[in-house]
Amino acid sequence: MKKFRLLFIVLLACAMQVQAQQMRVKILATGGTIAGSGAAADRAAYTAGALPIQQLLGAVPEIHKLAQVTGEQIASVGSQDMSVEIWLKLAKRINEIFKNNEADAIVITHGTDTQEETAYFLSLTVKYDRPVVLTGSMRPATGISADGPKNLFDAVVVAAAPESQNRGVMVSFNEQIYSGRDVVKTHTTSLDAFHSPNHGTIGVVYDGMVKYYYTPDHKTNSATPFYVDKLSSLPKVDIVYMYADAAPTAIQAFANNRSQGIVIAGVGNGNFNKVFYDEINKTIKKGITVCRATRCSSGRVLLHDEVNDDELGTIVSDDLNPQKARILLMLALTQTHNRRKLQEYFFHY
Repeated sequence: MKKFRLLFIVLLACAMQVQAQQMRVKILATGGTIAGSGAAADRAAYTAGALPIQQLLGAVPEIHKLAQVTGEQIASVGSQDMSVEIWLKLAKRINEIFKNNEADAIVITHGTDTQEETAYFLSLTVKYDRPVVLTGSMRPATGISADGPKNLFDAVVVAAAPESQNRGVMVSFNEQIYSGRDVVKTHTTSLDAFHSPNHGTIGVVYDGMVKYYYTPDHKTNSATPFYVDKLSSLPKVDIVYMYADAAPTAIQAFANNRSQGIVIAGVGNGNFNKVFYDEINKTIKKGITVCRATRCSSGRVLLHDEVNDDELGTIVSDDLNPQKARILLMLALTQTHNRRKLQEYFFHY
């Protein structure tokens, strides 16, 4: 009996390996620290996005045992320079790849500074439920004990895994798997830079194996109403930070600079002072949508708590942080300016 059981395990492992080898994974490179090059291996200074995708693939030959892997350069920037233009280019290319059956899964190499934003944008705009996995690194490719090769290997493992189907856009980093909607960069330099403060990891990847704990409830990918294939730009939405004794100068400036929406990174439960309240009231009357979010690292912003949103005319971000609330509002404003419909988007996506 033990021999038959052992034989079954071996055959199963072989079958999984063959299946993984048949998977076609395309890596779309955008730059970032994972493609960074420094003058010295023992120094933190480096230039992001300096290395092309083929050089990154050459550093991790083991990934070709996992799947049929090909690479394509979309951009070569540090993610602090990520833009709506690159987001649209990336989303359109991913939709094209899946529409034309060029690959079964996609891995995106990306800088860490705005990786959470790109992951959420793609979770709202990629119209296919095949695996899309973002990864990056905290140390440049030329650094001592660079984490990029391991993160890239793990991301391909996640992308090629049968269990990764229909899970939306994900981030694989430091052996953890996160929902693209919920992941947040929480540390400036640590290798353990990403977390999901409200919901935790959705799974782990270790020794070439993937284990998922749960599937997020929020609708993503093909279930979203946002289509960008014919868009060349998005509505202008800005973020204003609230703090003790803050003046409404930034709100006034953005309102006068053609903003269609403003996200307030409020204190506590999306709160703000009296001068903010008065200026927001004026801003909404000009036809500009204002969303209350929070500068807190976790938690939801509730409707009708300390602020009467119906009276003021604001909407709330639910559990999205300000930078992700901005992304959803930009996309939502391509569909409608109706306040109640906009609020529904924040509760569902």
